[in-house]
Amino acid sequence: QVQLVESGGGLVQPGGSLRLSCVVSGSISSINVMGWYRQAPGKERELVTTITSGGSIKYSDSVKGRFTISRDNAKNTVYLQMNSLKPEDTAVYICNLKTAPLTVYEKNYWGRGTVVTVSS
Repeated sequence: QVQLVESGGGLVQPGGSLRLSCVVSGSISSINVMGWYRQAPGKERELVTTITSGGSIKYSDSVKGRFTISRDNAKNTVYLQMNSLKPEDTAVYICNLKTAPLTVYEKNYWGRGTVVTVSS
């Protein structure tokens, strides 16, 4: 059974930094996409960033230049370094794993999320 567990959220002042981690346990395909989504109160879930098993990365325009995604395939872990945080970054950050992407076997797995609050 595949499980995703996030950590690293918390309260930070505007302009501060946080580093989120997401550990994946269970047997997963070596070809996959890992990513971070976020959901702010009263808003829909939005994609923040993704990284493929080959290292290709995409960012949403709202975080480009401030957030950095990385992964350690040996540890089945994805990280999100968040710098220059703004109050509008406040949300539950949710880790996603997509296996066998762009095939009929594609599956999505989700963590439970970690809360990030940016406030003075």
